[in-house]
Amino acid sequence: MSKEALEPVEGEVKNFIYQEIDKDLAEGKNGKKILTRFPPEPNGYLHIGHAKSICLNFGIAEYYNAACNLRFDDTNPVKEEIEYIESIEEDVRWLGFNWQGDVKYASDYFDQLYEWAIKLIKKGKAYVCDLTPEEIAAQKGTPTEPGKDSPYRNRSVAENLDLFERMKNGEFKEGEKILRAKIDMASPNMHMRDPIMYRIIHKPHHRTGDKWCIYPMYDYTHGQSDFIEEITHSICTLEFEVHRPLYNWFLDQILEGEPVPPVRPRQIEFARLNLNYTVMSKRKLLELVQKGIVSGWDDPRMPTISGLRRRGFTPESIRLFAEKVGVARRDNVIDVALLEYCIREDLNKRAMRVNAVLDPIKLIITNYPEDQVEMMKTTNNPEDETMGIREVPFCREVFIERDDFMEEPPKKFFRLGPGLEVRLKSAYIIKCDGFKKDEQGNVTEVYCTYDPETKSGMPQSERKVKGTLHWVSARHCIDGEVRLYDRLFMDEEPDGHKDVDFKEFLNPDSLKVLSHCKFEPGLADVKPLDKFQFQRLGYFCVDSDSAPGKPVFNKTVGLKDSWSKITSK
Repeated sequence: MSKEALEPVEGEVKNFIYQEIDKDLAEGKNGKKILTRFPPEPNGYLHIGHAKSICLNFGIAEYYNAACNLRFDDTNPVKEEIEYIESIEEDVRWLGFNWQGDVKYASDYFDQLYEWAIKLIKKGKAYVCDLTPEEIAAQKGTPTEPGKDSPYRNRSVAENLDLFERMKNGEFKEGEKILRAKIDMASPNMHMRDPIMYRIIHKPHHRTGDKWCIYPMYDYTHGQSDFIEEITHSICTLEFEVHRPLYNWFLDQILEGEPVPPVRPRQIEFARLNLNYTVMSKRKLLELVQKGIVSGWDDPRMPTISGLRRRGFTPESIRLFAEKVGVARRDNVIDVALLEYCIREDLNKRAMRVNAVLDPIKLIITNYPEDQVEMMKTTNNPEDETMGIREVPFCREVFIERDDFMEEPPKKFFRLGPGLEVRLKSAYIIKCDGFKKDEQGNVTEVYCTYDPETKSGMPQSERKVKGTLHWVSARHCIDGEVRLYDRLFMDEEPDGHKDVDFKEFLNPDSLKVLSHCKFEPGLADVKPLDKFQFQRLGYFCVDSDSAPGKPVFNKTVGLKDSWSKITSK
């Protein structure tokens, strides 16, 4: 899928964000300049919800022939890691986007943010407060009741300047003092009730080292960083709508008395992406990683971009998903079946069809010459003729799926059983004559005869049967592992139950490992992230745990599409 597919097509109805941008351009705001940004916190790996935001912010830039910045909101050294920064950069690039210039950081602006905080103190718009977080919460009031002023709210400008400098110099312990904006403790908007601007954190920063022991809060940092970078449109998720008055208030204070700037950023909110059968909270995802419930941030069961990538999702499928979800003003929950539909649609066009037997049982063709080997021609992808054909070896003994044989098959069982006929795909029609069991009563071998006049693709092969089975040559196949993934949670909204831990809804069968799978020999040299359709089974991706001659595959998605059934009702 091309980048243009995510952008509005000329003549179609644009979403409300594009409409607002068009309005700003028509009014000549910001010198008709457009610059967006994607500002993640480097405190975890990005998930599918962030992918939507990436597609939106970078998509806007592409549509308007503009640019988008990548800026890390690195204001909390306690939770931030270089690993997260590197993973985020990789995710953005993998999705097919490039940011303008160098990567930017909120920490680049710490000196300027500090100077602006001094300005607010001098204007009587900020003060140093000694209250604890618990005391602040108790005095903040409720949405229907005003809060109470801090007893430190009326400190003199001189005292506040002195205390703030001493905070910066490391003279106080963490939590001993904070800097708060002085706005309105009776405001109906709780975020305007003297919010915290700076807190003390005695921990080195990954970029500034020990220079700072006070760090700005998000609400103070974000708008000013946008302003410094001359961002025109700050696209945020809907939970920041109530923060917008504060965003604008801080800008008003720092710009008061200054020349009119060429660009003033504007915040616009859209509904965040919520996906059923998963959790989107970074804190909860981190908990899954730290407690070993999943193998890591890139576990294929995780909704992280790295997890989806390892599972076999493509950038095109994620962008198609973002397009189909669209941009809304109200929160809603998206069915994971839509995400599965998008990857299925993409892989159907690009994935090579191959033979793999996940639960093998040996089938012996008793009338086939023991030493004979034939190379059977098979189509690589019927959806794309340019992918051509390949040859796979066929001999007297092959493996088929255990589920494709039944001792006493019911009616309309179009697979294999005593007296039944099926076609081995791209090979011959065979008929079951018998089978062998072990001491436990398990079928170990199936015996068949073949009709040499029914070779696939030959003019004389006119006889039809209802069943077609995939297979691999027992003499030529390679062994490997397949990991079957199901949804990580059994509940549609695992974190939506009051007083119930979200981990109570974990699916105990979210991962099943099959270690004795058989693959056609052409899969011996596959590389991580190579993608295939296993005939009749689904789409699979080579895992990073693979080794030469010992492939490991992750199941990406099955062949059946539940989304089209949902939408057609």
